[in-house]
Amino acid sequence: MKPKMDGSSEFIARPKQSRPVRVADKIKQWVVERDLKQGDKLPNEAEMIKLFSVSKGTVREAMRILEAQGLIVTRTGPGGGSFIDKVSAERARSLLANYFYFQNLSISDIYQMRKTLEPELVASLAGKLTEVQLDELQFLAERHPEPASSPEEEMEQHISSLAFHARLSEFAGNRLLGFVIGFMARILTDLTVYRRLYDPPSAELWQRGREHQLELVQALRDGDSDAARAIMASHMKGAERIMIAQEAQLMRNFMGE
Repeated sequence: MKPKMDGSSEFIARPKQSRPVRVADKIKQWVVERDLKQGDKLPNEAEMIKLFSVSKGTVREAMRILEAQGLIVTRTGPGGGSFIDKVSAERARSLLANYFYFQNLSISDIYQMRKTLEPELVASLAGKLTEVQLDELQFLAERHPEPASSPEEEMEQHISSLAFHARLSEFAGNRLLGFVIGFMARILTDLTVYRRLYDPPSAELWQRGREHQLELVQALRDGDSDAARAIMASHMKGAERIMIAQEAQLMRNFMGE
């Protein structure tokens, strides 16, 4: 709703959707209303035409849209047809990343979210992870015992550090919280690579990151929610400061200062 100068408001018309897009939305609504699950078969093409009162071409295009979104899968041969599919978290993150690719996100934008969400995630996980999960996190935290000696090695360490956070997100009991945190790790990884935020290497980032991750794993083992929250909050604050400095240094180098 758009505010008017007199204090009232008016609706802003949304761009008109094509007929296949509208039919794809109707099919999704039809699926939800019938509580269909992954693997359930959709009506055939002739039935779809009758259900939604549209042409064969419109139905086919709508089904292609749903398949591109990962919501259905089509199989040929005996017993074939269109079936409800489950969108993987990785596919959902990839589609969302395509949107944010054009939004010019800053390091501060990402860390504003990370500083709020990740301390609460680890606090919720303290004392609840299995030994296998804790050992996996320990392995990820210990993967790089020495600071990087080249930009290429620094990039690898950045990505490994973010893999630690992505794995934590997969342990979340709150799937929405886990998805958002995993997505932030994904786009920060992309930004690190695209903007070369690993060059020059930062020994401080390696040291602080490694120490915090090892301390965090111990707090999770101990079931200490308050310590886990405080460690992650400290880690987020320091990482943001260093990453912003890295970005500023890169810009100065680019400008030839």
